[in-house]
Amino acid sequence: MTRATKIAVAGTHSTGKTTFLKGLEERLINAGHAVAYVHGSAAEAQELGFPILKNHTFESTAWLVGQAIRLEMAATLTADVILIDRPVPDAFGYLIAALRMTHRSIDQARLGRLEDICRAWTEEYDLVFATRLDESIPIGPDRDRDAAFRAAADQAIGEVLARLAPDHRVLAPQNLRQSTELAMRVATGV
Repeated sequence: MTRATKIAVAGTHSTGKTTFLKGLEERLINAGHAVAYVHGSAAEAQELGFPILKNHTFESTAWLVGQAIRLEMAATLTADVILIDRPVPDAFGYLIAALRMTHRSIDQARLGRLEDICRAWTEEYDLVFATRLDESIPIGPDRDRDAAFRAAADQAIGEVLARLAPDHRVLAPQNLRQSTELAMRVATGV
């Protein structure tokens, strides 16, 4: 069995992650690849009763990280390319932003263990992109409208990626075509 290629995009909400990955998914499928799309599970977490966004906790973040790993592993059963919308550093960044915004803290040892899990799992990704917040682009429908938290999440995710995935690429409208071509090369190995 050949190892699946994993391409991840992290970033705060309404910054182009899904648009980029859906376009990439279409190209890969048209090129004959078996593609799995793994999306974030925040809505499911909320339905279960976990606090999310500004109210993220250690428990909600650990659940989101575990769920992302579970979904990514399940995708390896059928796909040769896995596209990940909200990889594990994303959930950790949201937790950091939530703690800052609400002036809460959690046990540093627990926080460190969670970061260690995210660090170890991030090494599984073959290519990591990060979107950046452009405040001139409106927040999409049915998204959290807290602009201050959105900006805090953008900053925290950037900091987390700098530590856990220092080779990540910034995905921006100006380099969309080049980023897509890079992702195609990594996914196809040519």
